[in-house]
Amino acid sequence: MEKSIYSAEYLRLCTLLRQLRREAGLTQVEVAERLRVPQSFVSKYESGERRLDVIELRYVAEALDTTLGTIVDRLA
Repeated sequence: MEKSIYSAEYLRLCTLLRQLRREAGLTQVEVAERLRVPQSFVSKYESGERRLDVIELRYVAEALDTTLGTIVDRLA
């Protein structure tokens, strides 16, 4: 198992989160406001610069009006 933050699987997750945000018609600023974090937080996890833990991922899913299950299904 590759441990790098830049693994292909993790980059697929980053791409999916960006895609889900766009599908929801949200900007990074709007997602950041929902999460009560700076816009740079969203930019960093979308670019793969910052790694999300499972709890943070759940909050991101909620901010995108989706669920962790949907994210996992779309990665499969």
